[in-house]
Amino acid sequence: MSKVIKIGGASGYWGESAMATPQLLASGELDYIIYDYLAEITMSIMARARARDADKGYATDFIDSAMRPNLKEITRQGVKIIANAGGVNPMACANALRALIKAQGLNLKVGVITGDNLMQGYDSSLEPYLEANESYPTDMYSGQQLKDRETVASANVYLGAFPIAQALNAGADIVITGRCVDSALTLGACIHEFRVPPLPNEQIEGYNSDGYPIYEISPIPTPDDTNFAWSPYDFNRLASGSLAGHILECGPQATGGNFTDWDSIADIAHIGYPIADINADGSFIVSKPKGTGGTVNVGTVSEQMLYEIGNPRAYALPDVICDFSDVKITQSGKNTVHVSPAKGRQPTDKYKTSLTYFDGFRAGQYMTLYGGRATEKAEVLADAILTRSRERLQASQRPDFVETSIEILGSGSQLGERYDSDEVMLKLAVKHEDAVGVGIFLKEMAGIGLATPPGLSGFTGSGRAKPSPIIRLMSFMTPKSLPDIKIDIEGEVIPFFDISFYNEVMDLPPAITPRTPSEVCEVNVPLRALAWGRSGDKGDKANIGIIARDAEFLPFIWNSLTCEAAASRFSHFMADTQDIERFYLPGSHAINFLLDYTLGGGGAASLRNDAQAKGYAQILLTTKIAVPQRIAAMIDHPKDPI
Repeated sequence: MSKVIKIGGASGYWGESAMATPQLLASGELDYIIYDYLAEITMSIMARARARDADKGYATDFIDSAMRPNLKEITRQGVKIIANAGGVNPMACANALRALIKAQGLNLKVGVITGDNLMQGYDSSLEPYLEANESYPTDMYSGQQLKDRETVASANVYLGAFPIAQALNAGADIVITGRCVDSALTLGACIHEFRVPPLPNEQIEGYNSDGYPIYEISPIPTPDDTNFAWSPYDFNRLASGSLAGHILECGPQATGGNFTDWDSIADIAHIGYPIADINADGSFIVSKPKGTGGTVNVGTVSEQMLYEIGNPRAYALPDVICDFSDVKITQSGKNTVHVSPAKGRQPTDKYKTSLTYFDGFRAGQYMTLYGGRATEKAEVLADAILTRSRERLQASQRPDFVETSIEILGSGSQLGERYDSDEVMLKLAVKHEDAVGVGIFLKEMAGIGLATPPGLSGFTGSGRAKPSPIIRLMSFMTPKSLPDIKIDIEGEVIPFFDISFYNEVMDLPPAITPRTPSEVCEVNVPLRALAWGRSGDKGDKANIGIIARDAEFLPFIWNSLTCEAAASRFSHFMADTQDIERFYLPGSHAINFLLDYTLGGGGAASLRNDAQAKGYAQILLTTKIAVPQRIAAMIDHPKDPI
C-alpha cells in the first residue's frame, strides 16, 4: 500500500478567514479539503438560529465564502470536500449547497450525515435520551445533574469517521456532517482511501428488525493483520489518521499561528494553511503551500499535537482510544515535518455528548484609564460601580449577582500579580439570574461617567452593552446504540452499519515518567528558553502542552515543573489547586498538563477575559527551571534546524 493522499485543512472555527480555500486550491495537488466549524458554544448559537428560522442553524460561511467562489475550481481539480458545517441543521446546509451546485451548472454529489442531534424536533426535548437512561443527564466531570430540560439549547453526540467513509464509498463528492469529532473529517477520508475492500471475514449471522444484515467478525483481527488495514479493528491506523486530523483541524495553528516563537514567523498576513501527505501506514508529512507565509517546524506541529487533549495515552475518540505518547515529530526539510504513526486501542461503547443550556444572564464592558496610579483608579471605579449596582438591586428586591469579575489588564491580573501602572484597561462583568439584574449593572456603569477618577476613556460608537444569555456546557456519555445515524446521498438514504468492537469502559494505561536528572543544577533559566508551549480549553478545563526544544532538556523541565509548581502559578485562576494532572510524552519529549475548573465555567458561561486558556502556556513559560551549566550553554548555542 504505497498510496499517499493529500489533505488540506481550511478552517478551524466558524468565522475564520476565507483565504484558505483558494490558497489550498492554488497548490493544485490536493485530494481533499476539510473544514472544521464547530465548538460547543457554536452549537448553541446555531440552535438559536434554527429556532428563529427553520432553514438556518448551519455554518453559512461554508456556503457563501468557501464554496460559492470556489466550486468550479474544486470540480475541475476533482478535490473532495468534507465539512462539519451542518451544525444543528445538516440537511438545510446540504440543500443550500445543492442549489448552489445546480445554479453553477455543476455535477457534484452531496452526502449528508445525520443522527448526532439528540433534540427531538428541536424543541428542547431530550426524550430519546430520557427514555434510554430514565433520568436527566449528569455531567461526567462535575457530577451535577441537569435540573430543567426546558433550558437546553443543544444536545449532540460526537460521531466518528466511519459514516463519512461510508458516504465517500457511496460516491459523495462533498460530505456534510453535524457534530462529529474534529479529527473524523480527516480520518473518514483515510478509511475510504486506504481500507482493504471488502472487509475480510465478514459473515452475515442474521438480519435485524429493519431487514439489514448483522455481521459476525471472526476471528478478532490483530493490529498487525494487513487484511484489516484501516478497518474498524485497525486501531493503530485509526489513531494515526486521527492524529493527522488533529493536526489539520485548527488550520494555521500548525503552520505558525499562536506559536511560542511568534517573532520568527514570516508574513503572518499571508500564512499558509496546513497540508498533510498521509501514508497508508499512518505516518504523514505536514507542509504548507509554496510561497505562503508562516512556518512548519517541529515546534509548530508539536504544539498542535498537544493542543486541547487530556491524557495523551488515552485520548478518547468514537472510533479509537489514541496513544500519542510515542509519536516522533522530526524536521524532514524546509517547512516539512514528518510525524510517525500513533498507537490505538479499542474504543468504548458510548459517544461523548455535549449539551448546552441557558443559566441566567451576563454582561461586561471594557474601560481604559491612564495617567498616574491608573491601577488604583480602576480599583476604585470598579468598587463604586458594583456598590451602586448592588444598592439598586436591593431597592428593587432582587438578589445579588451570582458572580462578579474584576480584571485590570496591564496591572498583572492575568499573571496573578498586582503592580501599579500608568495605563490600564478595566474589565468589569457580572452574572445575574435575570436580564433585569444585569441591566441595572450596565446602567450604573454608564451612569457613573462624571463621578469617576480622572483619566477614564474608551472607544465609543458601538452603543451600550446588553445582557446576553449564559450558555453552560454539560458533557456526558450516550450509548452508541441510541443515535439513528443515516447517510443521505442526493436523496437516497443509506443506513449506517456499525460493526465495531467496543469496551464498556476506557482502560487507562499506567503512568510513565522520565528519568530523574542526577546532575547538579546551578542555573535558573526561563522555561521559554527550554521549551515551546500551547494551551487551550475543553469546557471548564484547560490544557497546557510543554515541548522541550531538545530531548536533553526534558528531565530538568519535568523535575522543576511539578503539579505543585503549576498549581502555584495558576492559583489566581483556580479554586482548588489540587485539580491538576501531568502526563509525559517520551516520543516528542513533551509534558501535558490538565487543569480542572480553572476557566470560571468556560466559554460563554465565563466572565474571564481569557475564558479559553489561550494565554495559559504563556504564563507557564515564565517559570524558572533549574538546569546544569552545560544545559544553559546549549541554550546560548542551539542546534541548527534543517
